Amino acid sequence: MSHPNHVPLLDLKRLAPELRERLRVAFERVLASGQFILGPEIDAFESECACYFGLRHAIGVSSGTDALLLALMALGIGPGDEVVVPAYSFFATAGCVARVGARPIFCDVDETSFNLTAALLEQVLTSKTRAIIPVHLFGQPAEMDEIRRLSERRNMIVIEDAAQAIGAEYQGAKVGTLGQIGCFSFFPTKNLGALGDGGMLVTHDEALAAKLRALRNHGMEPKYFHKIIGGNFRLDALQAAFLRERLLWLERWTNARANNAQRYGELFAARGVSPKHLALPVGRPGTKHVWNQYVVRIKGPTGTRDRLKAFLSECKIDTEVYYPLPLHLQECFASLAGRAGQFPVSEAASRETLALPNFPELTAVEQVRVVGAVADFFECR
Repeated sequence: MSHPNHVPLLDLKRLAPELRERLRVAFERVLASGQFILGPEIDAFESECACYFGLRHAIGVSSGTDALLLALMALGIGPGDEVVVPAYSFFATAGCVARVGARPIFCDVDETSFNLTAALLEQVLTSKTRAIIPVHLFGQPAEMDEIRRLSERRNMIVIEDAAQAIGAEYQGAKVGTLGQIGCFSFFPTKNLGALGDGGMLVTHDEALAAKLRALRNHGMEPKYFHKIIGGNFRLDALQAAFLRERLLWLERWTNARANNAQRYGELFAARGVSPKHLALPVGRPGTKHVWNQYVVRIKGPTGTRDRLKAFLSECKIDTEVYYPLPLHLQECFASLAGRAGQFPVSEAASRETLALPNFPELTAVEQVRVVGAVADFFECR
């Protein structure tokens, strides 16, 4: 059993009784239907998501990683192509590029948002660059106007990695709708999480949507006839049924996360935690941040972040490091000749950032404990 004063990073067991019951009903509905692969639950969920995003096509798939992979496959990206990705992101962003035979080109990120910017991208583009994958990291939208203008000028594809950012908005438009394809994850820790794995692609393009639907089902259209080679990337009907219920709660969950973020700022200010010790995340003007993670940056000598993490663990407060090694320094990408010092902001972020607990059911009392422990750590140094 967990400690009575334990503050989890995320607690998926804190489920409203009303939603718990609706999930049970959804399970019974799918069980009674006998249709577990594709079928009406998938169709309904895709239709509801298309409405939510304000576009025509939403395609449910097996994971956020597979969404990225399918996007690259559908757009014909492969050997000889270069795709720019942030050096500071979850592995799948670059891993999927390598899986289709293309070359990931790493790019440093912005100092405060940890996202790609057009100015940084221009430093790494070449004549072989086919696509850019901006990541809306931690729920914060990237600067999509500038990135889109750059992509149009250079005739490049934009694939949005919005795995952590469902519901986030840039200049009033939902992220995922601003490039050729948007990719989402329904991993249980996401703002809209399944009870297992799941993902989605969204697009305005009719022909592209048809190709994505074929690719997720072995390239089969019609049944047992294959003009292209795809794979088994289908979203389970059961997960679609669960996600349909959870989608109805997404906005209130997003608002709760945003309220938590605001409260953290107020509590840290009240405790007098100095910016010289701690840089807090902020939402940028003209955007809607959805706070999938609340990631602070720890200032001070090398190792301060890790000492704070250990101290909070002793206080029964969970934290997480996203991500301890930037992508250009990962062993599997050694052939790309990445080197230490190449992308200083990404490398500093890997050494200095720490995610504090943030989920819709987190209480104000728990946040006071988190902030108090962080303040104690710095006051005791």
